[in-house]
Amino acid sequence: MADKHVVRFEPVGIEIEVGEDQAVLRAAAEQGLMLMHGCKEGQCASCKSFVLDGDDIELDRYSTFALPDYEKEEGYTLLCRAHVYEDVTIELLNFDEEMIRSGLPIVNAVAEVVANDPVTHDLRHLVLRLAEPKELTFFPGQYVDIAVPGAEATRSFSMANTSSRDGGRLEFVIKVYPDGLFSHFLDTRVAVGDRLSLTGPFGVFTLREGHGEDLLFVGGGAGMAPILALLRSMAERGVQRRATYYYGARRRRDLCFEQELRALEKTLPGFRYVPALSEEDWDGEVGLITDVVRRHEHDLRNTHAYLCGPPPMVEAAMPLLTALGVPQKHIYFDKFTTTG
Repeated sequence: MADKHVVRFEPVGIEIEVGEDQAVLRAAAEQGLMLMHGCKEGQCASCKSFVLDGDDIELDRYSTFALPDYEKEEGYTLLCRAHVYEDVTIELLNFDEEMIRSGLPIVNAVAEVVANDPVTHDLRHLVLRLAEPKELTFFPGQYVDIAVPGAEATRSFSMANTSSRDGGRLEFVIKVYPDGLFSHFLDTRVAVGDRLSLTGPFGVFTLREGHGEDLLFVGGGAGMAPILALLRSMAERGVQRRATYYYGARRRRDLCFEQELRALEKTLPGFRYVPALSEEDWDGEVGLITDVVRRHEHDLRNTHAYLCGPPPMVEAAMPLLTALGVPQKHIYFDKFTTTG
């Protein structure tokens, strides 16, 4: 059994024990702490933190775009990649104290494939039914890791539904990449009745309670999944906050769940769905989704914003929303990085 060491998180004053064979982020999740993170692959920098005390820390492979060498030398680290070999104190740079302590237990589960249907030319709607256990408790907007059969690897996918209580159902919207380890398997081999192993829930892309603040959602590609879960949850709970969903696509063939989103405009008071195409003229909005947001929005000081999609979209939207008045602490994002 691997030796364990104490990791203390400041400024929240929480301590956990972490085995040397575990990354700090994974150990925290297993102990019910929801720390800010994104890809868990050392690519997105969402879990970047600062080491206040302790030197004996080693990192699994990561991208220097997420953690440049000079930042590592200054004492920054990535919790999703960090293994500790002594007691350490870490300063969390991006955290939500209320959410940290609201973590759900991590569960290993097996689920059966119910459907694997295309919703666009490169997006699949994968529906699973839990076999063991029969239910999985998660917050809308969270994700699970699905094991790639025949490979010692997992891939992370957000649930598009709000609960597994409906017959143990889990829904996903997954982009198919030509050389993707899981998505190629999904595109060519996954059939109804197959069984997949998964672990979760993970993630902090969940709807924060507000005091009347407006909601702004910006998405693209498979970023549809967690935002759809948040909108479905709002409809189920009767949330009255004014909300707008800007969804960016290239062509009309890239749009999905249109009928449901238009129906939500009638179900949710004050909700608008605004799709935009960047490479095709039509009777709707045209241009990059950030340009469309800039044209429509002018004062977002009383707004909570949720961004989910490809990293370039998220990175372009963040400074725009800040410039339009969204407080930095009220911008929540999920970058859908690819593994490579």
